[in-house]
This record gives sequence, structure tokens and C-alpha cells, in this order.
Amino acid sequence: MIASLLATHAASSDTIPVPPIRWLAIMPPIIMIGGAVLLLGLASLVSRPLRMTVSTVATVAISGGALGVAIWQWTDVQDHGAHTYVKQAVVMDGFSVLVTMLVAIAMLLSALVADGYLRREGVQGAEFHVLAMVSASGAMLMATANDLIIVFLGLEILSIALYVLTAFNYRRAASGEAALKYFLLGGFSSAIFVYGIALTYGATGSTNLTQIADFLSKNVVLSNGLLLAGLALMLVGFGFKVAAVPFHMWTPDVYQGAPSPVTGFMSAVAKAGAFAAMLRVLFSALGVVATDWRPIVYGLAVLSLLLGAFVALRQRDVKRMLAYSSINHAGFILLGVVAGTARGASASLYYLFAYMFMTIGSFAIVTLLGREGDADHDLERYRGLAGRQPVLALTFAVLLLAQAGAPFTTGLWAKVQVVFAAIEAGYVPLGAIALVTAVVAAYFYLRVAVLMYAAGGLGEPEGAAAGGSAELAYDESMAGGGTIAATAPPEIPDEGVAVRAATGGLAWATPASAAGAVTTLNEQILLSEEGKDKWEETLPERVPVPPLSALAIGLCTGVTVLFGVWPQPLIDFANHATLLFLPH
Repeated sequence: MIASLLATHAASSDTIPVPPIRWLAIMPPIIMIGGAVLLLGLASLVSRPLRMTVSTVATVAISGGALGVAIWQWTDVQDHGAHTYVKQAVVMDGFSVLVTMLVAIAMLLSALVADGYLRREGVQGAEFHVLAMVSASGAMLMATANDLIIVFLGLEILSIALYVLTAFNYRRAASGEAALKYFLLGGFSSAIFVYGIALTYGATGSTNLTQIADFLSKNVVLSNGLLLAGLALMLVGFGFKVAAVPFHMWTPDVYQGAPSPVTGFMSAVAKAGAFAAMLRVLFSALGVVATDWRPIVYGLAVLSLLLGAFVALRQRDVKRMLAYSSINHAGFILLGVVAGTARGASASLYYLFAYMFMTIGSFAIVTLLGREGDADHDLERYRGLAGRQPVLALTFAVLLLAQAGAPFTTGLWAKVQVVFAAIEAGYVPLGAIALVTAVVAAYFYLRVAVLMYAAGGLGEPEGAAAGGSAELAYDESMAGGGTIAATAPPEIPDEGVAVRAATGGLAWATPASAAGAVTTLNEQILLSEEGKDKWEETLPERVPVPPLSALAIGLCTGVTVLFGVWPQPLIDFANHATLLFLPH
């Protein structure tokens, strides 16, 4: 009897249907997560922390491998068309391939930026790279998902690794605080998102995007409250991940507290994965009920555009400013989602691709200027950067102006694409609001650029007058404190005192300056070696630029300018990806 039951069980086990798997369709995320596991295994087998060179080279090679497979996928889709695989759970089309390429390139650039940061902070081992690759695999999975369950799995893989990366700088309390906020709010948003999936399943009987679209197109739902509730909750989850208002609360604190390379990686990869999943779900599965979700997305876009631009004006910390800037960028990308057309999807893809280079390049420079500890990101630290490091200042100015939408950069074409898509779809007021906020946003980008080319580099000293060029202030720690007035200067030590004019210019006061007049920086009077040392201590130091960081910054700036002057190839790439995108 037992033998017959076992035989029956064995026979039934042999007949379990297993969906056919085409490994090429899911190879990039497998390469990413498999490479992360192998690197972690290698690190656990050596007696000492894995050398940074090994971790960086391995990460670049793994990311390059995923990019190479994505290019192979692009060729395959062009030859054979778009298809779903693994029981319609994943899809390989131009849309998924473009986002996969984007994430692989972002991972490669972030590894180059992180190498110098980790060496500067004295961090060894492969943990940073492993976590980043796992997070990137989640974003790739979201791009290829054709099922809400796969979207949720990709979302969690992306997010959990980012929570840990945010707290990676354990020496800074702000890093741990940011990670805790991100984790708590992210946990709530994930719970809300999965509840939305459950309600959508209850309303349509499936979590597969193709089957949901088929059900909604063939059935008239008389009472769609359950579906609308599920849709609203899923939009909350997506809104949190893309940092759309009013689900943006975590963004400024997390961007400021996280290590700067992590902030750049998060800004590019998390947005790419979340927007890819949002576009896929709204366009593929819920396009039939677009009249229900479009007003919600419209509201998210307007709020994100306005708050991101106007609140950024008041920020003194560069990372917080870029955080609100990213909220404004999310509003622009939502213009393409609101349009709900092929051109809207193409414009959003183009914007994501262009934004990835701009934000990673910007945060690479912020990483360098943050110096050891990665905590000095006040605007004043950027004053006079062009005088100390002109190439670094020029590249940062280019990347900032690109985000503002300056001509001859990809930022201009990205904004033009999404605005025209919205206007073409009939949303002229939304396009007008976007253009107004672009003008407002240009101010805080230009403020940093102008500050870098301003004279000096120390910021206004306490006690300096609000105006006039005759009054001077000097560092109290150097010579007794106080203010040097041109008409009645106090006694000045023999070695001289470093001072700053109220207008912001640097100068040197000495006993020889009888009436309080001072020599300019180019005519310093140094009466002793002690005075010389004190003067040099007041000057902002040059920051070292590691070769790999310089390479990443150069690539980001080069792509931003090249495709800004010659935009058609990237525009055609995004358009073609949309043509291959499965509408249902």
C-alpha cells in the first residue's frame, strides 16, 4: 500500500508543469545578484578584508557583463520582437532592455565613484559593492516584471539593500538616523503597495499585467471601488520610491545623511526601477482605466514640480538642495506618465537616461568636496572653487546647468521632450507649470555655479560689516579678536593677521598698513614664518581627485554634453524602445 502511494506520488511529481525559461530574458539581474554572491563568498574566504581594488574591478566587470547581455537582448528583440517568458511573469522588450542598460551603467559609474570615497574613509571589504549590486538587480527585475508579484519582489530587493547602504557610514550619526527614517517609511510604503496588489487581485482575479489588461478590456466593472482602492494604494508605493510629493518626506534627510556615492546611486537607480515599474503597470495593465489614475498622477506631478523647485531655493546644504531638485525632476518625469502616450513613455525614458548621468556626476563631485567624514556640504565650501580647481568647477557647473535645462546639454532635451509630450496629450496647463518651475529651479543651480566662480573661499566671517570696502574682519583665534577699521585699526601682531574685507575679498593686514589699509592677496607682506603658516591655514585646501572618480565625472559630463549637442541618437533610442514596448 505504501509502495503504491509512493509510486503514485512519484508519478504525479513527474507531471508537475514547469514553465519554459529563456535564460537570456532574466540574465542581467542574475549576473548582478550572482556576481554579488560570488564576491561576498570570495570576501568570506580570505583572512583579511578584501582589497578595494579587487572589489572595484569585480563590480565594474560584473556591471559590464550585465550591460553586454543587455545589448545582446536589444539585438534579439529587434530581430524577433518583444515576448513574455516564464509563464508571462517577465517580459523582454525594448523598454526593459533600455532600463536594464541604464541600471548597469549607473552601477558601473557608482563603483568608480565609491572607490575613492571608501579609500578616503578607510573602509575595506566588499560589503558596499555587494549591497549595491543586489540593489541594482532589484531595479532590473522591476524593469522586466510583467506580474505585480515580481514588481514587489524587485522593489524589496532594491529597497532593503538601500536601507543598509544609507547607514553605511557608521561614524556619522546622521547616516544612521537617515537609514532609520528611510527604513520605517519604506516599510510602511511597501506594506501599502502590497495591500494595493491584493485589492487589485481581488478586483481582477490575477496579478499578471497581461491578464489584468485582458480582464479589464473584456469586462465592464459596474462597481470598481475595489480596483480603484488597489490602484490608489499602488500609486502610494510608487510615489514613495520616485520621491513624488506628498510622499517625499524621507528624501531630504536621507539624501543628506547617506554617504554621497550612495545618494547618487539611489537617485539614479531607485528612480529608474520605480518609474519603469510604474510605467509598465499603468500603461500595460491599467491603460483601460487611465481616466481613473491620470488625475492622481497629474496632482502628484504638479505638487512635485512646485515644492521641489521652491523649497530648494532655501537650502544651504548642497545635498539637501539636490534632494529637492530630484523631487522637481520626478515631477518632470511624471509629465510623460500623465500623457499616457507612446511619446510620453519615450520622453520619460529619455529623461531617466539623461538624469542618471547628471545626478551621478554631480554627486561624484559632491563626494570629493565633502572631504573626509563626508559632512561638509555647506554652500560656502564651494565659494572660489574655480580659482583652486578650475576643471572640477567647470564640470560641476556643466552638470548643474544641465539639470537646469541649459542649451547644448541633455537636460534641455529631456525637459523639452516631457513638456511637449504633455502638451501634445492636451495638458497645456501642466506643461506651463513645468516651465515656470524650470525657471525657478535655474536660480538655485546658477547660485552654486556663480558661487564657485566668486572671489575668496572662506565665507563671510562673523563680525564683518554688511557693506563697504573699508572695514575688515579677521579670525579671532589668530590675533586677539575684533574688527579692524580703516580709520582706527587695533594693534596688529608682528606676524600679521589674515583678514577678509566686508566685500568678500581676502587680504593681509600687517603693522606696515598704517591707516588700516591692506595689501591684496597678490601683494602679501609676510613678516615671519609663523604669519605665513597662519595665512595658509585660512585658505581652503584643494581636494584630491582619485583617477577613477575623475573618470566617472568625465564620462558623465561627456555624455551630458555630447548628446546635448547631438541629441538625435539618444532620442531615437528612447523612441525605439517605446515602439518595442508591449502595450498589453
